[in-house]
Order: sequence, then structure tokens, then C-alpha cells
Amino acid sequence: MSYGEEYRDASGRGLPTQTRTRFHEDDRDAASGRPPRSARRGLVPIVGVIVLLIAALAFANRGDDRGSGSAAPDDTPGGTQVQPTTPSGESPVDVTVNNIPVGHPRTEQGAQSAAANYAVALGGEGMFDAETRRVIVDTIYAPDIASERVEGFDRAYSSTLLERLGLDADGNPPEGRTFVSRTSPIGTRLIDYTDDTATVAVWSNALLGLAGDGSTRPVTTTWYTSTFELVWVEGDWRILSEEQESGPTPVPGDNRASTAEEMAEAIEQFGGFSYAR
Repeated sequence: MSYGEEYRDASGRGLPTQTRTRFHEDDRDAASGRPPRSARRGLVPIVGVIVLLIAALAFANRGDDRGSGSAAPDDTPGGTQVQPTTPSGESPVDVTVNNIPVGHPRTEQGAQSAAANYAVALGGEGMFDAETRRVIVDTIYAPDIASERVEGFDRAYSSTLLERLGLDADGNPPEGRTFVSRTSPIGTRLIDYTDDTATVAVWSNALLGLAGDGSTRPVTTTWYTSTFELVWVEGDWRILSEEQESGPTPVPGDNRASTAEEMAEAIEQFGGFSYAR
């Protein structure tokens, strides 16, 4: 999955605001994208993988956290009240490039939508394929740092990491198995905003593992928060830097864990979302 030098204490952060969702629209270009996360009970190997990914990337210049709450109703970043999740009245993002929503408005809500959509892209299977990974990075990162980020990701998604996840050198799962890496944003929090820059935290739930008969690396879930520093460039918000920390993590419910076969079937049947406020 994604990033930061190491996990940091998640305490002191307010509950991120929620987003409304809609399905991906037809892609106007090509490719696809999305990074990885692991889970909870007895998952030391997977957790080690995540830590390895995080440690591989150094991210700087994170925006200052100006409060534990979300943006207030008066649109003041760092306010103490959670923003409502009702539609904003603005046109939703309706253009995709490389299967990633683009063309977000130059507004606070546009920055939050961009951060949520980029979290999805960085959290998916596409990041485990070198060619697709480059396309994703070129699409969502600021042009002047994209090449540097590609090199960092290439080092992070090494053959050693892929092997530990049960994938071959090209990021493919064994025959009869389905590789799962999917991120679902739960909400966003605007930390700072100007016409040219924005800092947005995205609280997400992620799935990672191999689904299918005989899998020894079951699909697990994890919770984490990504903080993106965005910059307005070429008519859209792009990532300048990002950090990631674990949590907030809810108490597990009483649901029966699905079998590997059930999980593989669900992944095939249920598509992902794009996000917009």
C-alpha cells in the first residue's frame, strides 16, 4: 500500500468527514490503477510487507495539522464540526484518464474528491504491475516529481515483496487464485487550503491478500489514514507528497469470516467506486 516513513500514533485526530460515492464512468483513455494494505489477526507477515512499503518511501513537507476536527460549516479548514455529506450542488467529476477520475474542481470539495480518488488508485492491484504503476503515478502526481516517485515505487514493489504476497515477478497471482488489493475511502478531512495548494486526510479501509481455493494468504482488512499535500497544476489537483499512518480502527464485529472461494467470488462480482463530494 502506500507510504510514509513509518506509522505514527493516530490519536488526536478527529473523525474524518464522509464522502458520497458514484460508480466509475467509461474511461476515455486507457489502463487502470490503484496500493496495498494488510490486516489484523495473525498477520505478522502481511504487516511486515506494509511496513516495508512505508519505509521504502520518504515523504516530506506535510501540511501542518491545524486541529483535530474536520472543516467547519463556514468552510474554515481545521474547524471543530464535521462537514455534511449532502451533495454540494457542484457537477461531479465525469472524466477519467487511465481509469482514474480527473478534472476535479479548484475548490475545497474538489481537493477532497481528488485525494479520495487518488487513495483508491494508490490502493489497488494496478500498483503491483510496473507498467500500470508508471501510468498511475504519471496521472496523479505533480509532473516535476512523477519520475522520482516512479523510481521509489519500483524499489518498494520489489520482487521480494511480490514473492511474500504470493505473486510472481510480474505481479501475477498463481493460477486459480485472485489477487486482491482494494482501498475504500470512508471519509476525508480538509486540513489546509489555498487556491494553489491543499492538504487533505483520507481515512480508508483496505483489502489485501489472495482469494481462491487453497490460498495460504487470505484476504485481510486494515484501516489507515493517508494525508496528501496537493498542488493545482495543469487544470487539476495533483499529489506533491503524502504520508500514511494506521487507524482509526473500529472494533471487529461478529461477522463470520468468508471462505477464500466466497471472497474471490465477491471480488469478481463487486466493482469499486470513484468518489466525489
